[in-house]
Amino acid sequence: MGKRLAKREAIPDLILSSPAKRALKTAQLIAKKLDYKLQDIVVDDRLYATGADELLHLIRKLGAKPKSVMLVGHNPELTELAHHLSSKITHLPTCAIADFTIEAKSWTTIGKDKPASVVLYTPEKS
Repeated sequence: MGKRLAKREAIPDLILSSPAKRALKTAQLIAKKLDYKLQDIVVDDRLYATGADELLHLIRKLGAKPKSVMLVGHNPELTELAHHLSSKITHLPTCAIADFTIEAKSWTTIGKDKPASVVLYTPEKS
């Protein structure tokens, strides 16, 4: 999946990862493919064993600086968050990437308006 993101030049300004071993390892593998510095991955305990509302709250606190953000975490929380942002997404398989384009000046409004575009990438299809 990291190779696919690199091909699309989809390099986030910020990668937030759960502290869980598998999630963090996934974040690191993707970061390497994107030439994203591993030491810049932000490990946040709030991405582990939480709900979609808490994830949305975390995102809204990001302010205006990062233009693109990648969350690496767990189901069912990420599926719930993705579904909240777009009813088109009902399930995120393991290692799926939900790519949302959202027209906003700040992360504080995320979840209040519909995304301009939504693309779901899964390991089975590109």
